[in-house]
Amino acid sequence: MIIAVLVAVEIISAFETSMVYAAIPTFIAEFDSNAATVGWAVTAFLLVAAASAAVCGRLGDMYGRERVLIVLLLAAAVGSVVSAVGDSIGSIIVGRAIQGVAGAILPLCIGLAREHLPAARVPVAVAVISGSAVAAGSASLLVAGVMLDHASWHMIFVVAAVYALGAVLLVAFVLPWRPPTGVREHVDYVGAVAFVPAIAAVLLGVNKSTTWGWSDPATLGLVGGGLVVLVLWVLWELRTTSPIVNILQFRDRKFALTMLATFAISIGPIGVTTMIIPIVLQSPTSAPFGLGLTPTNAGWLSFAGSMFGFVCTPISGRIAAAVGARVSMLIGSVLFLIGNALLLLTHDSVAGMMVMVVTVSVATAFAYTAMPNLLVEAVPEHATSEATGANAVVRTGGSGIGVSIATMLLANSALATGLNTIAGLNAVVAMLTLTSLAAIGFTVLIPRGAARS
Repeated sequence: MIIAVLVAVEIISAFETSMVYAAIPTFIAEFDSNAATVGWAVTAFLLVAAASAAVCGRLGDMYGRERVLIVLLLAAAVGSVVSAVGDSIGSIIVGRAIQGVAGAILPLCIGLAREHLPAARVPVAVAVISGSAVAAGSASLLVAGVMLDHASWHMIFVVAAVYALGAVLLVAFVLPWRPPTGVREHVDYVGAVAFVPAIAAVLLGVNKSTTWGWSDPATLGLVGGGLVVLVLWVLWELRTTSPIVNILQFRDRKFALTMLATFAISIGPIGVTTMIIPIVLQSPTSAPFGLGLTPTNAGWLSFAGSMFGFVCTPISGRIAAAVGARVSMLIGSVLFLIGNALLLLTHDSVAGMMVMVVTVSVATAFAYTAMPNLLVEAVPEHATSEATGANAVVRTGGSGIGVSIATMLLANSALATGLNTIAGLNAVVAMLTLTSLAAIGFTVLIPRGAARS
């Protein structure tokens, strides 16, 4: 029962992470906008999710994971309502930023599994909960597609709000509660709060530079101000006793290379492919590229292809256990390179895109399995929680940055009608290829061997 409840709760986090990808083409047409602006509905969510994941785990330890989980679910429901009742891309972005707190649901669910279950059952429970996140993320594209075809984009957020409230009832009345430990830990609120606006300011300035110009005071203010805050953030993280990202850990070569590989793969294929696939599948055939599928059919294609990755997750884990996580990460990165080539060569073929979706789905399964295992190999046991928290910030924040850059590349080359061009697609594929190669390079340099004790 406990595992079933935690799986049901985690589904809302995965759903809210992925559901808007299917709606990006609809938002562009509905609001007469472009990919760069609409992409902030994804970027805002991911940046807030990065900070939320870093902070809420410690809050759960202090005040009880069940209590914090209910607060997060209620906030996610509020964010869904804000997006649902709004009638502009701005209100959707605001709602998505509020929804971003759902990024901390998976770590809390894993913590609850460890808290409530016998030690022998924890590994299986964690695998089931994490696996459900992958499956639910894929299914969300299908659910969102059905809502777009047979109702409206508003209904995507209505469904998310209703489900979040249902999850609150499960946590409140079905999940067993235990009193919090009472241990008071230092929480780096300053680091969490400063990280999100600093990254957002730099990204917004870069996105608007083509419209405002680099000499415009607004552009310079956003980019310069964001960079200054980032420098101050690094200095703060170096001085605080319990930072959300322990900068000093980067002095260790294996840890630094692992985090760099994570950032490269997150800012590239992990963050961007889920965004670009619905655009290719749903763009009209009259556009420079596009297969003209309905959101429902595009969702079915993405869901079917992603199930291959879900099935391959245990295989990746076995490879990591047998010969090291470096091998799993390299396999995932190489498969991403193949997927990039397929996107470039087969974007005008449904069958080709199906092969591409399967390829990147398997690549994602290998990369997702490899990243936490690489960290386990890179740090001593007592630093595991701190390292995985930092990795969540890097991975989720990197994905947000990648989506922002990719949507800017699409928008900069779009036609006056708003349709994306082959030049924009080529630029995105080039970005994905470079980041995949960078991930391979960093992974190859990671030393073999277990972490020091």
